[in-house]
Amino acid sequence: MKEQQKPIRVAIVDDHMIVREGLRLILETGEGFEIVGDAADGAAALELAARTDPDVMLLDLRMPEIDGLETLRRIHADWPAINVIILTTYNEDELMFRGLRAGARGYLLKDVGRETLLDAIRTAARGETLLQPEIMARLLVPNSSTAGRSGTSATEIHGTLTERELMILAAVARGERSKEIAAALKITERTVRGHLTNIYTKLGVDSRASAVAVALERAILPREPFFFTHDQPAK
Repeated sequence: MKEQQKPIRVAIVDDHMIVREGLRLILETGEGFEIVGDAADGAAALELAARTDPDVMLLDLRMPEIDGLETLRRIHADWPAINVIILTTYNEDELMFRGLRAGARGYLLKDVGRETLLDAIRTAARGETLLQPEIMARLLVPNSSTAGRSGTSATEIHGTLTERELMILAAVARGERSKEIAAALKITERTVRGHLTNIYTKLGVDSRASAVAVALERAILPREPFFFTHDQPAK
C-alpha cells in the first residue's frame, strides 16, 4: 500500500484580507495542502512562524509594523527551513531584488492563476527556486535603478564567471532545475552543483534566488539569456 504523503503546510501573510481569503480559497480546493494560519503584518507573521513552523510561507513585502523584508530576514535567520515565496505586483521590481537577496525562494504575482500558485508552492516545498519566466523576462532588461548598485562592478564579476557558469546562471534565471541543466549541457547533476557552488562563492550568496538577484542587480546576465543547444560540448 502506497504511503500517503504529508500535506504541505502553508502560512499566508498579507495585510489585505481579500488577498488572504482568496489564497485560502484556492488552497482549500487543492489536494495536499494544509493552511496552518494567516497574518496581516510582520509581527504576527513571526509569531505564526514560531508557533506553526510551516513548510511554505506566502509573504507580502508591503505591510505595517514590521515590513515584509525585515520579516523575511528574521524568518530566514531563525527558521531557515521555512521556504518563503514573495507575493508581489508588477511595480515592485526593487523589492523583489531585495527579497531574493534576503532569502526568498522566489516570487509570485498576486493575480497568479490557481495551477501556477499550487505548482509554485509544491516547488518551494521541495526546496527549489521559483522564478516565473514572465517576470524574469522583464527583470532581465537592463534597468538603471537596479544595475550596478553594488561596490563590485558588473564587468569585474562577469570576468570572474566562466562561460559555462554564465550559461548555468542564465538557466537558473529561467527557473530550470539541476537535472534539466545537466541534460541540456550533457554533464552530470553533480557537475552542475559544483558550478553552482563556484557561482555562489564568486557572487557572495548562498542560494539560486540570491545568485539571480545579484546577477540582475549588477547586469551580469545578458538581456537575452543563454539558451542551450543539445550539441554543447561538455566542460
